[in-house]
This record gives sequence, C-alpha cells and structure tokens, in this order.
Amino acid sequence: MKDHPPNNSDETSGNHEGELEASSEVVPGVSGPGKRRSKAEVVSEENRSRLREELHDRKVEQLRQMFDRHKGTRQLILLQDFPDPDALSSAWTYKLIAEQYDIQCEIIYAGALSHQENIALVKLTGLPLQRWTLETVKTKDLSVFQGCAFIDNQGTTCSLTEFILAAGVPIASVIDHHNLQGEMKAEFIDLRPQIRATATIFAEYLQAGLLTLDASVSLHIKCATALMHGLRSDTIALRQAQEEDFLAAAYLSRFYDPQLLNAVLQSSRSKWVMDAIERSLKHRTVQNNFSIAGIGYLRYDDRDSIPQAADFLVTEENVHTAVVYAIVHDKDEEIEVVIGSLRTNKLTLDPDEFIKEAFGQDAQGRFFGGGRSQAGGFEIPVGFLSGGNEKSDYARLKWEVFDAQIKQKLLNLISPKDNPVYDH
Repeated sequence: MKDHPPNNSDETSGNHEGELEASSEVVPGVSGPGKRRSKAEVVSEENRSRLREELHDRKVEQLRQMFDRHKGTRQLILLQDFPDPDALSSAWTYKLIAEQYDIQCEIIYAGALSHQENIALVKLTGLPLQRWTLETVKTKDLSVFQGCAFIDNQGTTCSLTEFILAAGVPIASVIDHHNLQGEMKAEFIDLRPQIRATATIFAEYLQAGLLTLDASVSLHIKCATALMHGLRSDTIALRQAQEEDFLAAAYLSRFYDPQLLNAVLQSSRSKWVMDAIERSLKHRTVQNNFSIAGIGYLRYDDRDSIPQAADFLVTEENVHTAVVYAIVHDKDEEIEVVIGSLRTNKLTLDPDEFIKEAFGQDAQGRFFGGGRSQAGGFEIPVGFLSGGNEKSDYARLKWEVFDAQIKQKLLNLISPKDNPVYDH
C-alpha cells in the first residue's frame, strides 16, 4: 500500500521501545500577512523552532547510538514494493551513513521499477538496489543480518516484511514521513508526518555530520543528486515544500549535479504509460470535481503507469482530485491485486483519511491504503478470483465486478446520490 504510502500536520514521533507511536505537537496560529505579530505569537514561533531543533538533535544522537551498537554487522534496508525517488535516495543515504560505522547494508524491494524516472535514476547514478521476490527471499540465509531498516515506509507496503520478521531479523530503524500505519517494534524510530519528504530527514542527518559530503567525491555527488530528486519529487518540484524541505534543498544544492538531475527528469514516457493515460481519459467518471477511472488489466511491470495517469487526470479543468486503478497481474508470483493512486489539489482533502475510510481494513486490521499530503494509494488483493484471464468472458466479468465495487465505495464518499454524474 502506498506511493507510498503523510499529512500536513504538526505531529512528531516518539522513540519507544516496543512500539511505533506519534505524539501531537500543538502549535498556536500566527497572524495573517501584513499584521503585526503579538509577543505571544513571536514566543510561540521561537518555542516551536527550539522544540524542533531539540527533537532533531535528540533523533540524530539516538540514530548515532543505534549505529554504534550495530558496528561490524549487516542490515537489510526494506523498501516498498514499488519504490519511488524519495525511498531510493533515502535508502542509499542510510547505506552510506551505516558504512561509516562498518555496517554493510543491502537495499531490497519485492516489486518493480517501472516509472521511467526511477529506472533512469538507478541506472545513471549506479544506485545499489536488489530485487528479492517472495521466492528469492526463501532461498536467502537471513541469519547473516543482525537488523533491518524500513525507509520511507513502515512495512505495510513491503511484501517481504512478513518473511524478514518471521526469520527473526530485528527492526533496527524506521525512518519515514508518512502517517503512523500501525505498531512496530523498532530500536530507532524517526517518524515525521509534518515533513514532506524522507529525503529531507536524511539531508538533516547529513548536515548533522553523520556523513560529511565531499563535492569532489563522485559517489557523494550522485547520492546528493538522488536526494534532491527524491525531495523534489515528493514536494512536486518544491511547490508543496515546507521550511525544512527548502533548507534541505539549499544544503543539497552545494553537492548535487544539475546536469545529472536533468538527465533523470528528461526520461521519456513509455508506450505503456501513454496507453494507461489514454484509457483513463476514455473511462473516467467525473462527479463533484472528482475524476475516477478504472483502466482494466495491467502488467506487473507497468504498475507505475497508474499514478502517472492520476497525475494527468488531476490537471483537467474543474477537477481537484483524481483516482485511477487497475487489476495488476504478477505472473512470477501468480497473484493479482487491485492497485490505485489518488492525486488531489484540494488542500482540505486528506488522502490518508479518505482512502482508509473508503476501503477500510483487512482481517488482520491492516488498512488497504493510505496517503500523504495531496497523494495516496491503495492495494486490494483479488484473492480467490485471481487468474483465469485467458478466458476473455471471465476476465471481463471479473473486471466489471471490481470496477463497480471500487467506484461505488469512492462515490459513496464523494457526493450524495442525487448529484449529477456524467461519463466520458
């Protein structure tokens, strides 16, 4: 459940042995533009800044202590099944920091890299990444790893989580900017939903001296470029950036390679992405400024065309929110799952709450989806009805059932039934 799977809130995270928990920080409002701020408001801002610095310093020291305790060991860095630039760059930074403590890390994911920018980022920077399928992980000797780290996720969007934890690999760290997804036992936790990108958190770690970047070291330049791309991606080219994100970007600007970043951003859309956009335009339903499109079946490798289609639909006039979904078939694992993405320009719409209310939880109490500011995603297993798509009539009927059910759950939240609906 993702792309992974954070709101514009003022929540901060605690570091609790045995559980992942977010506590609330109440910040008083400030006067509007052009108004003289009261002394109380000035003090409030100063206190907020001081508390933020104290939290940051405390987290950096706790992370440093965790690395000290794990010196000379090996760790796994677990990413969501379909890692985005924020996850990829943050994981790489974690790996480089860990190497300062003689900790060897392997960055793994179970899904696919299908977004053209993600593929370009990995190829052009040499970002060290391994794909472990559910079958692959069964052949690995997991006893050689003394810890694992969840970066830009909390395990709910990673298919490998269950196997890694069942093998007895303890969670060394959880570093994420998404909303709390559930309890996890972790040695170190840094959960900051008020920050727009996990890359921002890692840029702060670098500034704090956990790793000293050197503009003459090619590896550092490439990692800084990846972080800049991750930060830029999750803040929509800094248009949604908060103060911390701008400060992180300013720091990274000393080290990143603009030409390398430009090469990543200029990667072309694939034929499959264009096809998904075309289908979303053809099948969209628009109601109360929401655009909803089911685009049928997709190959597993083309899963990232779904959020790109949602990005396109939300640009339509009089549309503030777009949801695109499809049944994705993984031939290697012989499973099918409904995958959807939400994009919104409406500041008062909380994607995390909207998706969780629309689709609820599974039998184990895990939500089928979640979100962050202006973006969200969901994954719903097809289960018993998986497969059989070689029979066209059966495949058509199955899609019609899932399409109708998902659309109905979304429309129940979007508007009263007596509002006009028009299909394209």
